[in-house]
Amino acid sequence: MPLRRRLIAAALTALLAAAPAGFAAEPGVEAMVGHRAAYRLSLDRVRENSDIARAEGAMLYEVVDACDGWATRQRFQLRLIDRDGQEVETTSDYSTFETKDGRTLRFSLTQTSQGAVSQRIAGEAEVTPEGGRVRYTSPETKEEALPRGTLLPMLHTIRALAAARANTRLLVVPLFDGTSADGAQDTTTVISAWQAPQAGRFPDLAQLGSARMRVAFFDRNPAQGSNGGGASAPDYEVGLRYYANGVADELKMEFGDFTVDGKLEELAILPNPC
Repeated sequence: MPLRRRLIAAALTALLAAAPAGFAAEPGVEAMVGHRAAYRLSLDRVRENSDIARAEGAMLYEVVDACDGWATRQRFQLRLIDRDGQEVETTSDYSTFETKDGRTLRFSLTQTSQGAVSQRIAGEAEVTPEGGRVRYTSPETKEEALPRGTLLPMLHTIRALAAARANTRLLVVPLFDGTSADGAQDTTTVISAWQAPQAGRFPDLAQLGSARMRVAFFDRNPAQGSNGGGASAPDYEVGLRYYANGVADELKMEFGDFTVDGKLEELAILPNPC
């Protein structure tokens, strides 16, 4: 997977806030909130022999309750500097609308590298009990089948939070988030124990429980099914902490030879207009 796609996809999937479940209400849905969050990105660590010397950037994420669905927008900017001083800057502008029944997702992603558009992805996905389909309008007009059990990103977050509350440690499902032109990916989410409220920088989070999670993404292998282990190693991994209201912090985005840290700097809870 190209580095630009890995950078964007990891950030987007990690941050999409939860929404009501696809075919029936699930525990925790009532606690989800619209919010606006700003994150500072920095280099956490690099593997031996990596060419990456520095990484810095920012990520702005907003989710709005649109009554019949959740509208999200995420803007992402990351500048990588290698040991020779060469710089590569990647940006993205990504938006989605996911209906509150969890069945459809409209998505649009524009990525740039060094100021030039490198990729556009857009279309609409529909999830059914049999799997569903994605209809792309960009980068080309085509359709892709979704495997049975596919979750959209908001529903994936709801399920992960519910699993944490139920003391379940593993969630293995196909996931489609609209950041790839190749359909769904397999995911394995390892979930830590539910934590009691803890004092912190943000009053809106101080009274809420939370759970730390680690999500691994694999290119899907239809012959092996959705087992989260179809590849010998994940394409990328994301570690984060989700609060009960769907806000995420303590991001760790791992891209093989380097890891980016995402620190929550600003948070605003948005009023419910419905």
